[in-house]
Amino acid sequence: MAYRERPLSPHLQVYRWQVQMVSSILHRATGVVLSLGSLLIAWGLVALAGGAQSWDDFTDAARSPLGFLLMFGWSWALAYHLLNGIRHLLQDVGVAVAVPDFVRSAWISIVGSLVLTAVIWVLAMQKWGAA
Repeated sequence: MAYRERPLSPHLQVYRWQVQMVSSILHRATGVVLSLGSLLIAWGLVALAGGAQSWDDFTDAARSPLGFLLMFGWSWALAYHLLNGIRHLLQDVGVAVAVPDFVRSAWISIVGSLVLTAVIWVLAMQKWGAA
């Protein structure tokens, strides 16, 4: 039996990256990050209920460079997932479904999440010091 060359399915090496692809991948990835990061939030709540020593241990970990990076990343994931979820809800009811509108709303979700995260952290740092 002769071997016949079969066509390959399209994959990331074939497609040119577009904001639509990035927004879809980011939405899924931020959902995973939110799920995993919720463990940190749960740790904080348990530490708060556990008394002063456990709360101090949690705040020491959260104020470390790695802790800050994790909390900042989690808050950005929350902002992006929220804004992109609103975008999806609007598209589900027929708003901004044309390709130019879709591209614009994807960029609004990405840039808006960065701005929202920066505003939240600036306000938190001003009000509570080192948050």
